[in-house]
Amino acid sequence: MNLPKQLLLSVVLATLLLGASTPSVGEKAPEFALTSVEGKSVKLSDLASKAPVALVVLRGFPGYQCPFCQRQVQDFIQNSKAFAEAGIQVVFVYPGPPADLDTRANEFLAGKAFPKSFQMLLDPGYTFTKLYGLRWDEPRETAYPSTFLLDQRGIIFYAQTARLHNGRTTAASILGYFKSLGPAR
Repeated sequence: MNLPKQLLLSVVLATLLLGASTPSVGEKAPEFALTSVEGKSVKLSDLASKAPVALVVLRGFPGYQCPFCQRQVQDFIQNSKAFAEAGIQVVFVYPGPPADLDTRANEFLAGKAFPKSFQMLLDPGYTFTKLYGLRWDEPRETAYPSTFLLDQRGIIFYAQTARLHNGRTTAASILGYFKSLGPAR
């Protein structure tokens, strides 16, 4: 095997062994199709073509409902009118083991006035989480909490990943950042 083929093979193997890298600002967000808690298939490209997207990755169901996720989602819900006025679609990704993930997601949403303009997508088996390089592969963990803002071409213009349970984005920080960009977003 010649050197270029060996190098290419090494890069492919390293990517497979280490997993995908987390997408960065300026990159096109990797395409995905996930199912909503209502059972509807949702593609990222379809969402992004309509309006900017705040893609919020939760820890999902690591065997219990995460209190940090609960607070973050409630914060976004309390600011749902401001997101709608800004023209931002809010999409939460709820990862976890496939067994009963939809039941767990609905438990998570219980008692919340979840806006019709928001979506909760399920990531059973961590397909999305691995694609985005966010798999927190430790006992009682699922994904690194993250937020990505995407424009209508699917290009990431804001990204934040927390490597701990806290350090998550707030609705105010996302809305403030979006507003600071002005009409040129």
